[in-house]
Amino acid sequence: MTRVDKGRLVWNHSTHLDGLIPILEKLINYPGITTVTPGVISRAKGHCPHLKIRISVPIRGGYKAIARQGKTVQEVFIVTDLSQQELESTIKKVLS
Repeated sequence: MTRVDKGRLVWNHSTHLDGLIPILEKLINYPGITTVTPGVISRAKGHCPHLKIRISVPIRGGYKAIARQGKTVQEVFIVTDLSQQELESTIKKVLS
């Protein structure tokens, strides 16, 4: 994968966490990230004032991440050949 190639952001839901899509659009510009798919939105008991994204579990070909803001939680599926540590540092760069 060359630097000019960029990943793909899949739009299969009409609703997303506030501010999540611009973050994911930055994420797909990183080499090694092939596809990013926002998933199911649900409610959480705790409150998270700022948007946070953390890796949850490995999936075939990548990782499932959890995006949280306020009392809302959204799954994000990331297809990548990066290691979990590389992906976590990439997400940290994009969020800052």
